[in-house]
Amino acid sequence: MEIAFGKSGGLLPAIVQDFRSGEVLMLGFMNDVALAETRKTGEVVFFSRSRQKLWKKGESSGHVLKVRELRIDCDADTILARVEAVGPGVCHEGYRSCFFRVLDETGEGRVTERKTFSPEQVYGGEEKR
Repeated sequence: MEIAFGKSGGLLPAIVQDFRSGEVLMLGFMNDVALAETRKTGEVVFFSRSRQKLWKKGESSGHVLKVRELRIDCDADTILARVEAVGPGVCHEGYRSCFFRVLDETGEGRVTERKTFSPEQVYGGEEKR
């Protein structure tokens, strides 16, 4: 299948979803090399826009994402990685999911989830993404 990496300058959004619960855990970006590495290793690899390099989710935390299924949308420009999340969470702020806030009617973000791990203990003083 031809995947449309050229539509967005070589990077496609990659939605990460828990394969059992259906919960959306995070959003990252993949280029063709990241997708190839993901398929080769069976663990999700992204392209970091801020660092301009590949990074395997969990490389510093140990909270890896084991691929159970990869899907592509109808326009072939978005990837859905259905995964088994290893570890207590995927968010660098200490939550199971990066989507731990609800926007209220005024547009304010309200935290609705509990932290599942201490980012300071996992990453030290340095913030990781």
